[in-house]
Amino acid sequence: MRRLPVLPALALFLAVAAPGAAQRPDAQIAPRSLALQKQGEAALAANNLPAANDSLEAAIVVDPRNRGALIALGKVAQAQALPGKAIRYYKDALQLDPNDLNALAGEGDALVQRGAVERAKANLAKLQGLCKGGCPQATSLAAAIAKGPPPVVQTAEASSKGPAKGEDGAATKKN
Repeated sequence: MRRLPVLPALALFLAVAAPGAAQRPDAQIAPRSLALQKQGEAALAANNLPAANDSLEAAIVVDPRNRGALIALGKVAQAQALPGKAIRYYKDALQLDPNDLNALAGEGDALVQRGAVERAKANLAKLQGLCKGGCPQATSLAAAIAKGPPPVVQTAEASSKGPAKGEDGAATKKN
């Protein structure tokens, strides 16, 4: 009779502990995710941005803790001139490891690309604090900050001037 209350407690313990026993440790990334990451990085190196994006996003679906794939997705977004999207990917990587040098440098570069130079300088300061002897990530971010944001390309929609009075805005053919 004394064992009867122990059985429900044991059953509850096993029900709670069993799902955790089948999970991988946090430091171990799924091999399929790593393979997709390598495939995406190869496509990025070949400048095949759509294929790189597809492979890297698949790597994240397989294992959301794949920081390398998130950083590579940030590089793809920057190559597509989408700094806001790149910043989001770098922030996701930094949530997994706040001291990731590549994520900090990538986010800083994307911030410069977006025009947020002061926030990029904060990333540079953190990078310099993390790698005391200097590191390539801090050097490249410092160069990007020194270069400054890219010049703004003015589009027809952004133009404050419309077509002159009497013109429909279409280009006229000159002989």
